[in-house]
Amino acid sequence: MSQINVTPLVDVMLVLLIIFMVTAPMMQAGIDVNLPKVDASAVDANEEPLVVTVDRNKRVYINEKSFKPSELSAKLSAIHRTNKDKMVLLRADETVPYGVVMETMSEIRKAGIEKVGMVTEPVAGGR
Repeated sequence: MSQINVTPLVDVMLVLLIIFMVTAPMMQAGIDVNLPKVDASAVDANEEPLVVTVDRNKRVYINEKSFKPSELSAKLSAIHRTNKDKMVLLRADETVPYGVVMETMSEIRKAGIEKVGMVTEPVAGGR
């Protein structure tokens, strides 16, 4: 027989595909927040956005690194200077008061970042 048998290779690749499909959702680690559920469309982003998170204890994170709320504007300004088109996604726990979310949004705007999106979860069942 002069041909290579690819059946075992295909079997291994399918098993790996299934393993990655099952484990990929579990690999999304980060700050635990209960996002509000709304009926809204998704935001299109060509590059990886910067994620600012406010957890239920009102701690502020930039891509899982904790910062004091007073440091947020300075850190985001430095990031904005290196990449003017950087998009920021704001995630906030649904139990965080509206005022805290708006203060965080204000700090993002003070840094000069205009592209800001709010992260929510879709409503179960949809409309």
